[in-house]
Amino acid sequence: MSGHTNLLRNKDIRRRGADPLPLLLAQLLLRAGRPTVIDRTTSRPWASALFEGQRHTIWLRFSGAEAQKQKDRLLAGLDDAEWTLPGHFVADIAVDGEGVADEDVWVRLSALTIRDW
Repeated sequence: MSGHTNLLRNKDIRRRGADPLPLLLAQLLLRAGRPTVIDRTTSRPWASALFEGQRHTIWLRFSGAEAQKQKDRLLAGLDDAEWTLPGHFVADIAVDGEGVADEDVWVRLSALTIRDW
């Protein structure tokens, strides 16, 4: 047998698809409006018996007179938001923390993206 194969789906295991994080970040920024800053992101692999994906932590910062309104706009209905991530879906997204620092408003989100077979 040549190459590495996944016996369950008989697909090349090196083909993982595109990283969903850049598209998720772009959609979060559109939802929040300008000027929103992505301070930091981290991602790590995640898997269960049936699914595989990534757990993301996202730190966003809002500044200026509309900072609180931007944060509120981002978080309103976040649980029910629809995300367009070809080959993936958002299984969970939640607020892990929020606050004010140096006159900026910040929020920390966690999101679980699952590869759509």
